[in-house]
Amino acid sequence: MNKTLAVIALSLACPFAVAQSTDSYVRIDTRPFATLPEDFRHPESLATDPASGEIYVGSFDSREPASARRNQIVRLSPSGKLLARADLGQTPITGLAHAGGAIYFLNFGASKLQRLPAKFATGQLPEDVASFGALTPPAPGDRLVANPDGSQDRIAYGSAGFPAINGLAFDTEGNAYVSDSFQGAIYRIANATACRPCKVDVLVRDPLLATTGALPFGANGIAIDESAALLYVNNAGDGRVLRMPLAGGKPEVLAEGVYGADGLLLHDGLLWAASNQVDNVVALDANGLVRARAGHFDGIGADGAPLGLLFPAATAVQGKRMIVANLALPLTPREGDEWEEKVTRWNLAQFDIPSIDTP
Repeated sequence: MNKTLAVIALSLACPFAVAQSTDSYVRIDTRPFATLPEDFRHPESLATDPASGEIYVGSFDSREPASARRNQIVRLSPSGKLLARADLGQTPITGLAHAGGAIYFLNFGASKLQRLPAKFATGQLPEDVASFGALTPPAPGDRLVANPDGSQDRIAYGSAGFPAINGLAFDTEGNAYVSDSFQGAIYRIANATACRPCKVDVLVRDPLLATTGALPFGANGIAIDESAALLYVNNAGDGRVLRMPLAGGKPEVLAEGVYGADGLLLHDGLLWAASNQVDNVVALDANGLVRARAGHFDGIGADGAPLGLLFPAATAVQGKRMIVANLALPLTPREGDEWEEKVTRWNLAQFDIPSIDTP
């Protein structure tokens, strides 16, 4: 099903309801949360401070020429009001995470993990934590695919050695985990909240972390379940959610069909994945079953911002609600075929987190 038909189908779905048993499926409506500053484009990453409720948003402004870009991280009040901003110039930002009293972020353009104080002020400069580089070999190896007729395909990946750092998550010990969308890797930085200097280790490389899909990004959002010693990662191009041992090991497929699987978080036993190509957020249980689906696209508002969800890229929990970043990033070179091209103002949406019994 193409994106337009998917949007129509989702718009006809039933309204919000609260699940009462482990067999229930929940459909959730979204509502507006905050409109971002006029010069803020393409919110790609989100994080919240669990103590204060403040919200952090990172931009993925990749316009050409690069001199036109103004990438930044904004700090918002719990109600979405602008408190401060850090200007980062031409380099787009991907993953964001709050840990150890600081906000950590992946500077995609500079191939660095950087940080700012949680209460950073406008104009404050970030601190470098770790750098990422080309791996040897640059591609993670071939993937073998079994076909229904008994034959087998072999996918050989290529890579120019650019570290496409994308997803970021921390465990309770302050270790950072980072995904690499192009080189098919997951990195681990031990004691990232305190190390001086910090060392980047490759936790795992696997062809399941690379993609040949229409979306050129493989390994994307990361979530950690320390109680089960598991790490979850989205493969955006494949539309899959994967899981693997937290200590390292071969990934396996948990769920299929999450088209444009982007940001990922674990909350109350459910994995919430932003499905950017069908404009919704889905909740998966431990079996990979979709238990809830939030949002759909409703057009462009009079202010030039999306109504509902449009290319949702990240989520963050704030109390009993979930906040969603509408990346609204055009992907195709042809003009006139994407609603994202019509967006002139970027925003965040929200929805109430339903109570869902999990197996």
